[in-house]
Amino acid sequence: MIRSSEGIEIPAILKEWCDPRRMALVVYDMQNGICRQVTGAATIIERTGTVLEAARSAGMRVAFTRHLSLPRKWMGATQLRTAMAWQRQGDPDAVEPWFPRDAEATRIVPELAPRSDEAVFDKLTMSAFDSTCLGFALRDCGVRAIALGGIAMEIGIEPTVRHATDNGFAAVVIEDACGFGNQEARDRSMATLRFLGEAVITDVAGFCGALADAG
Repeated sequence: MIRSSEGIEIPAILKEWCDPRRMALVVYDMQNGICRQVTGAATIIERTGTVLEAARSAGMRVAFTRHLSLPRKWMGATQLRTAMAWQRQGDPDAVEPWFPRDAEATRIVPELAPRSDEAVFDKLTMSAFDSTCLGFALRDCGVRAIALGGIAMEIGIEPTVRHATDNGFAAVVIEDACGFGNQEARDRSMATLRFLGEAVITDVAGFCGALADAG
């Protein structure tokens, strides 16, 4: 640990962050309806599964996020604009709620099914911290850092990572466990995160190794 003159401890290496007492794994939007849209999703499911099993074996807290669609009567201007963009519609009355709460498309893929002691946070936004109780739950458990894998980097993982910093959490990006829909946009997201320097960037092997060493 690096220690400031005021006694503030700052983990200096990944192994120090990967202490289950201070870190949680966040599996981002690994839903049936999202994975079906992403080329290479099977690989991301497999890699995220490897990370998930390592976290579970270490006793780390695990959270899943799910993107929801509200009923049409509750779809306001922001939700309609987003749906129009995603569904390539010029008419707000032509969009359909893709992710109703109880729909098959909204469920986490069966390979990564949450366990009874794992949290699921539903959201309408891209950042997992915006308008959810994720931040409160992490703080309430004394967690200071999150590790992230899932889909998609350029849509929701980048804003979640940046929002984590704004909320006082360190974010570890497990890069090869983060899927994407657009390579160019994904590369821009990773370039931005590397430029800012706030996130810790690793891969599946690095994360699992650090977690084993931390134990």
